[in-house]
Amino acid sequence: MLNRLWLGLFLSAAIAACARWLGGDPGVFAAIVASLFAMARLSVSVMVLLFGTLTLWLGLLAIAERAQLVQALARALAPLFARLMPEVPAGHPALGLITLNMAANMLGLDNAATPIGLKAMRELQSLNPSRDTASNAQIMFLVLNASSLTLLPVSIFMYRAQQGAPDPTLVFLPILLATSASTLVGLFSVALVQRLPLGDARSLLGMAGGLLVYALALAGLASLSAAALARLSDLAGNLLLFGVVVLFLLVGAWRKVPVYEAFIDGARQGFDVARDLLPYLVAMLCAVGALRASGALDMLLHLLRWAAQALGWDTRFVAALPTALVKPFSGSAARAMLIETMHHYGVDSFPALTAATMQGSTETTFYVLAVYFGAVGVRRARHAVACALLADLAGVLASIAVCYWFFGSR
Repeated sequence: MLNRLWLGLFLSAAIAACARWLGGDPGVFAAIVASLFAMARLSVSVMVLLFGTLTLWLGLLAIAERAQLVQALARALAPLFARLMPEVPAGHPALGLITLNMAANMLGLDNAATPIGLKAMRELQSLNPSRDTASNAQIMFLVLNASSLTLLPVSIFMYRAQQGAPDPTLVFLPILLATSASTLVGLFSVALVQRLPLGDARSLLGMAGGLLVYALALAGLASLSAAALARLSDLAGNLLLFGVVVLFLLVGAWRKVPVYEAFIDGARQGFDVARDLLPYLVAMLCAVGALRASGALDMLLHLLRWAAQALGWDTRFVAALPTALVKPFSGSAARAMLIETMHHYGVDSFPALTAATMQGSTETTFYVLAVYFGAVGVRRARHAVACALLADLAGVLASIAVCYWFFGSR
């Protein structure tokens, strides 16, 4: 799948570039070549940025493993993951790491979530009977990771505040509703393909209870002012990160773990992981750069607007689609598209609000695929790409529907 996808990106860029060249734009090929070199440099920059955080968190996780913290968390969550990942043995360290990764993602702690997730993927790879083909458990983990369930989308509030929004948290509830839709679609699509037994009474009762707790949490957060929510987010995120560090060190010392030596042993893995990532990052980011520079995305946008008009639909949502179209490929490109939309149409315009909701409820799917599968040498993704993209599509469609519900009169 990844082979065909990568080739398809370059072929799409080539077709779009030829069309622009024949239309009188001789500089398009120079722009594509410049983009290839720029993306290669960006790949190295991303790897350098990941190197420090990978070294730090893999070192800390080595302490947690020796102190049996990860194993204890895995045993506590065994009943849940026994249904989602039945081939992973009860108490396996991967289960605890997956839980830590999901908690970090929910709080928007991307710097912590990535190294923890890579470590979890490596633990799952140790159970994989086919080294170059994604296992069912790896696919479930990746799709859940890429479905972008975030309780506190603070980065979106920051972008809106920078553009002068009087109420930066105006999109808070729309984002939570849309990201919940993407996560549920991702979960159930993988469960359907893998034929997981989620339809029994116990599973349904557990999911209903989880949804109730989630709804109550949303109601509580929605009652906070923008300033209070920002303070809560800042406190919760930093307190969680530093609290985890202190907890690992204290429990490690209590259980007679040589914490410094364990940290150094784990941190050495950071270099290996970062080194292994570079080829995958260069391949994917260069393909995305060629697609952007060729104008293929602009052509697709014109086609979508024409299709919406032909169907008699309101076309205001089309102006927000650039963010959704590039988000699976590049988070930085999606952020740039979001900011440009807010600047061009107004920060509280319908297109800008819809783009912000899309940004908060979708994920950089191909980046996640390249990083997580590339770190363990998986080349055959099986149904991971389709299920992850289906979750993204659900997030986009839910964003459009929710924004027409909340902001349709703008």
